Amino acid sequence: MSVAIRDAWIVTQNPNRDVLKGDLLIEDGLVREIGDVRSGADTDIDASGDIVLPGLINTHTHVAMAIMKGMADDLPFPDFLARTFSIDSKRTPKDIKCGAELGCLEMIRSGTTTFVDLYYSEDVIAGAVEASGLRGILSWTVLDQEFTTQSGKPMDNCRRFCESFRGRERILPAVGLQGVYVCSSGTFVEARDYALENRLLLHFHLSETRREVNDLKKREGMRPVEYLDKLKFLGKTGLAAHAAWLTLNEVRILGRNGTSISTCPVSNMKLATGGVAPIPEMVVAGVNVSVGTDGSATNNSLDMFGEIKTLGLLQKSSRWDPSILKAQQLLDFATIGGAKAVGLESSIGSIEIGKKADLVIMDGKSPNLNPLRRENVVSNVVYSSSCQNVKSVLCDGRLLMKGREVLTLAEGKVVDAAVDCVRDLMG
Repeated sequence: MSVAIRDAWIVTQNPNRDVLKGDLLIEDGLVREIGDVRSGADTDIDASGDIVLPGLINTHTHVAMAIMKGMADDLPFPDFLARTFSIDSKRTPKDIKCGAELGCLEMIRSGTTTFVDLYYSEDVIAGAVEASGLRGILSWTVLDQEFTTQSGKPMDNCRRFCESFRGRERILPAVGLQGVYVCSSGTFVEARDYALENRLLLHFHLSETRREVNDLKKREGMRPVEYLDKLKFLGKTGLAAHAAWLTLNEVRILGRNGTSISTCPVSNMKLATGGVAPIPEMVVAGVNVSVGTDGSATNNSLDMFGEIKTLGLLQKSSRWDPSILKAQQLLDFATIGGAKAVGLESSIGSIEIGKKADLVIMDGKSPNLNPLRRENVVSNVVYSSSCQNVKSVLCDGRLLMKGREVLTLAEGKVVDAAVDCVRDLMG
């Protein structure tokens, strides 16, 4: 199947960060031509005046919690945890499937084409991801037996999932760690060894709250990054979510080990867990930065456009410096930074010939994106856009949404099923 996209502003995110005016030709899931495309295609999209971006990459979420939005809002963090754990413990495979489909639908509509998930029952979630056409890096959550509600040993469950789903086209199994507060050193080492042997991503929560840091210091005499470094857990295949409560020494350790981070500003601000991730220091130390929304119980949204704007504003406001992070860097974090975080920078994250055609077409005629010219396209995308501007989405060259019509999921049925699941779950 071939697709031609005509006469658009193309935000390539290539090494030169070129913004071009022209066409794209997609064949067999890959970008084949950029510029003046004269050949025909099976599907021709008139994108005159529109903006084409690489598909956004959400590097930390819990997609099946999409049906849990609004269930634990405006609560102190301990009360929030108690309520979400109580609801989560009642969930059935049907609930998880409904939540995953709803979350995938929301991500398609908001321009995300690849996401990293951290949850149990990733086998159920994988079915929803495959139906949606998105690319999912699905990390089965591993933690100590004494803390889990999973049936069986979490690490064994993770192994079974990874082995069962190895080689799928858009499902990439991964190993997830809940965090230092429920994972012993033995659990970290076992997970690390399995991931390294099988070339899998290691995704884990890190220094999300001050209590998490202080409790580990009391127990081990070290901060979380120092502790994981001592275990030789950190490395280039590691992706740490949140990373808000870090010292400069910890930032340097992450940079030295090549560990990526996924910053989740909206979730951390909404939960009022404090801490502003030291993103500028990470950039200086060579830490690869990406962006995640976290789950819908904490963020209430999977909108990456809102996330990157909030990230920029938070850093500027907290540093009293409007230049501390620029629009181009923020877009980098959500595209090529995300691709590098999951080890896919050679195939996604930018619009280049030979790369996968993961693309988002935004309505360039929308009032909130205008006036539009080459010099302000990136700034307008970062600071002025919203998920409502997304018109069409492709993943692996396949149209998932065209002209705001989702083609892979039956939107009405997905929403109705989610409503029914919540009614049953809440009694």
